[in-house]
Amino acid sequence: MTIHPIKALSDNYIWVIEENNKAIVVDPGEAEGVLKFLKEKQLYLNAIILTHDHEDHTGGVNRILARFPETPVYGPEETADLNTETLKGGDTVELLGQQFQVMVTAGHTNGHISLVMNNDALFCGDALFSGGCGRVFTKDYQAQFAALEKFKALDDKVKVYAGHEYTEKNLTFAQSIKPENQAVSDALDEAKRLRKEERPTLPSTIGREKDINLFLQAETLEAFKELRQARDDF
Repeated sequence: MTIHPIKALSDNYIWVIEENNKAIVVDPGEAEGVLKFLKEKQLYLNAIILTHDHEDHTGGVNRILARFPETPVYGPEETADLNTETLKGGDTVELLGQQFQVMVTAGHTNGHISLVMNNDALFCGDALFSGGCGRVFTKDYQAQFAALEKFKALDDKVKVYAGHEYTEKNLTFAQSIKPENQAVSDALDEAKRLRKEERPTLPSTIGREKDINLFLQAETLEAFKELRQARDDF
C-alpha cells in the first residue's frame, strides 16, 4: 500500500492510494495529473472518493470518468450528482481490501466527510490541515469544532492527508499567536525547508497536530471561533 500526492491547481493535493496495480483517487480537483499518473504507473482506477462539494476537489471527476467510465464514485450527500454511492457518518466501505470508516466533519461545508483507512490514514479534505483547519464557510462553528474533537479522538499515529499545502502559512499564523511555542517554531522551520525543496509537508500525524495545531488545542467553542476568525484575517 502506497499513498502518493499529486499536485493540482495552485495548492491542492489529490491523493492516490495504490495497491497491487490498482488505485483509489481522493478529491480529484482536476484530471490531467491523475490521468498522467495512472498511465505512467499503469494503474487500474478502482474508485474515486470525494470529501465535499467544492470545485477544487471535484472538478476533475467527469473527465476521469470519461477515461474510466466504470469507476464508482463515493461521496457525501452534497456530491450526490457525481456519486455512485452516497456515504454518511458511521458507514464503512471496503475498497482494495482496505476498510474506510466515514466521519461527518462539517463546518467547511454542510456535508463534509472525512475517511479513516484502517485506523492508519485520515483523508480529511478541507476539515483539517497541518497547523490549521478549513474556513467555516457555513458559519456553523459548532460543527467545525465538533469535527476537530473527532480528529483529536483518533489514534496519535494516524497519518493526516489533507487537501491543501497550507502548512507554512498556518504555522506562521500559529507562531504569531504563540511565539513561545517551541514545537510550532520547529515545525515552521521544517515546513519552510521542505517547501524550499519543493517537497510536501504532508502527511502529518494526529499526534503531531496535537502539538502544533492551535485549532486542535482550542478547549472551547468560543476559543475556537475567535482563533478561526483571527486566522481568516491573517
